[in-house]
Amino acid sequence: MVHVGTAGLTAPCIYLIDAPEHPTPLDEVASGLASTVVSVPVANWGSALTPWPAEALYRGEEAYAGKAPETLEWLLGEVMPSCEQQAGLTPKTRAIAGYSLAGLFSLYAFLREPSLAAVACLSGSLWYEGWVEHMESLSPTAAGRYAFLSLGSKERRASRPQLKRVQDNTERCVELLRAWGIETDYVLNPGGHLTAITARTQAGLQALDRALCR
Repeated sequence: MVHVGTAGLTAPCIYLIDAPEHPTPLDEVASGLASTVVSVPVANWGSALTPWPAEALYRGEEAYAGKAPETLEWLLGEVMPSCEQQAGLTPKTRAIAGYSLAGLFSLYAFLREPSLAAVACLSGSLWYEGWVEHMESLSPTAAGRYAFLSLGSKERRASRPQLKRVQDNTERCVELLRAWGIETDYVLNPGGHLTAITARTQAGLQALDRALCR
């Protein structure tokens, strides 16, 4: 699904990594933006959006398969060219956004792919085993790039030990992004992980739109 913004087909393009079983209301979250927003449904998040294999959070669930490298290759090599050709888009810049595991994947993609000018990592699963250490080993392209990270203030109170570190990890990621010279905004929202998902997604897209269109 594509929502063409007010600036038309040459405007920046934001790729929103989405869940096919719970699709984001694109017309609502992209309302009033100058940028084009493209929803990219990705099935099997635990497999497709994780950067390397890790144990599942909950007993009985499948382990995380760590297929993010393949998903990023598919996004860059197939989804973006095909979507832009079919919709007649010629964006001057591109960005990526996502919520939860899609937020983790979006930040992963942004750090690996310099052509992505901006990222919105919304309640991103930055508790993921080894993520902060991975970021600390990087030295990504910084010039002219922008990052928006947000989190719920109650997310660190989750029952699972891994989830309790999400705020500390997110704030460490913000420190790293800023230290590299990437302009970075961080918002701590009221509520838990599942609070006001649509509103938080809209806020993230608005932040990207402001950064990309100034």
